[in-house]
Amino acid sequence: MLQHLHIQNYALIEDLSIDFTDGFSVITGETGAGKSILLGALGFVLGDRADTGVLFDKDQKCIVEAVFSFGNDQLKTAFEANDLDFDPTECIIRRELNPQKKSRAFINDTPVSLQTLKEIGNQLVDIHSQHDSLLLTDTDFQLHLLDEIAQNNALLAEYKTAFTQYNALGRQLKELQAMAEKNLSENDYLKFQLDELRKAQLKEGEYAEIEQSLNVMENAEEIKSLLFSANGLLESSETAILPQLNELSSLLHRLEQLVPNLEELKQRIESAQVELKDIAYDLDRLGNDAQFDEGQLQELQERYDLLNRLMMKHHAKEFDALIQLRDELEAKVNAFENIDQEIEKAEKALNDQTKLLQQLASKLHAQREKASKTFSKQVTDLAKQLAMPHAVFQVVLEPLKAFGSNGLDQVRFLFSANKGIEVADLSKVASGGELSRLMLSVKSVVSQHNYIPTLIFDEIDAGVSGEVAAKIGSILQQMGTALQLIAITHLPQVASKATHHFFIYKDNEGVRTQSHIRLLKSEERVTEIAKMLSNDKVTPEAVKAAEVLLDPHPLRGC
Repeated sequence: MLQHLHIQNYALIEDLSIDFTDGFSVITGETGAGKSILLGALGFVLGDRADTGVLFDKDQKCIVEAVFSFGNDQLKTAFEANDLDFDPTECIIRRELNPQKKSRAFINDTPVSLQTLKEIGNQLVDIHSQHDSLLLTDTDFQLHLLDEIAQNNALLAEYKTAFTQYNALGRQLKELQAMAEKNLSENDYLKFQLDELRKAQLKEGEYAEIEQSLNVMENAEEIKSLLFSANGLLESSETAILPQLNELSSLLHRLEQLVPNLEELKQRIESAQVELKDIAYDLDRLGNDAQFDEGQLQELQERYDLLNRLMMKHHAKEFDALIQLRDELEAKVNAFENIDQEIEKAEKALNDQTKLLQQLASKLHAQREKASKTFSKQVTDLAKQLAMPHAVFQVVLEPLKAFGSNGLDQVRFLFSANKGIEVADLSKVASGGELSRLMLSVKSVVSQHNYIPTLIFDEIDAGVSGEVAAKIGSILQQMGTALQLIAITHLPQVASKATHHFFIYKDNEGVRTQSHIRLLKSEERVTEIAKMLSNDKVTPEAVKAAEVLLDPHPLRGC
């Protein structure tokens, strides 16, 4: 339910706040007073397109804020899906538009995209403008209305999920079948490539190891020479280090008898001797290991050449890419060889999903069929009360040849306004005035099924008067018992049926014209309805007539 609306710097509104309550409320005022501006601001905060032309002050930003209460958890799933805080007692939606044409939106102080704003807004308020009655001829809208009557929301959501999976499985099967139809020569070529790489028995890291081994073998003589020279510096040359260390150790041994506290220095020299002897041993071992034969070199060179040829042939810049190619070829060949089994599995999965989808579609059809009879009768009964005594309204379901996003049903609204005339498609036989009254009848029926918290009618009663206007007022009054209903009207018969009456007017006293709105008290309400009855000239007769209109209903002010 819409509790509060605050509008700042929007069109003719500098700053305006309105508190709303439940039940049926009307908004009246002269033409051009700002009723459409009020609806425009509400549409803006619910996600309609922003237009910088609406700025009252072109140098200031526009802010529209709406406060809602839910009373239940109906919208909790939608809030959680968008990672929004949910509080059934209060939801604050705010939208801003700055002079640079940048718009921002917030739900409970969390920034949201325009798409999210519209998604949530469409579940909070239904704003029905004067031209929206044409929607009644749209088949998708017709099916949506029928599903609201049938209370199919949960079942339809389950069907849509199954339908998405059904389409995915269908695409998967087609892809497998297309793969199976490919030219066998392509698979033969893939197998040829794979066999060549398999015969090569590629191993992780071997290319680098071969390169290193080849480098050692090709430089073996130089390596041996360098190792011999290094070993000579330690042991066998005239100036070898180890013999000199032995001599140094002897000198220290002699000094030890003459100079005290040389033990630590002696140990350090002995440690150096041990470490250098180990180094000399390792150098000698490396020299011996550097021995190889020509056969071993030839084998490594042949293997290295093979790997390079394969890399060049398959355009692999690195050896790891060659191994990756082999693995990919194996996967493709295996997939092709197992394609029949994969197709069989995909066909079974699709068949199972088709059965599930058929079951859900059948449930939807059964509930729609049941609801269509009640829907048809209720709309027909209401239409007859709205100056269409011979009206017949029928909801007809026709089967689709294939699964659709909403099931296997196509809905048609049929109508006849004249006695003895067969019903036909609503879009072909209903006039604008009849569509408007039928839309009122339809939404009156739908309102009994908790389809939306707040419904707003913008002159749904346009073009009618007298007894029909009074009946429209009674229908709107009844709808107000099921949801929050706000109607903009010029008809006193309608305004008199409301629980709350708002008056919107222009103020021309300042530098600029501004629109204002206020809730009328009981006596003010009599005067306003009297003006509506007498074209703004309040006569005693008009006042009495207004009192008669209001008398059967409690007068409620603020």
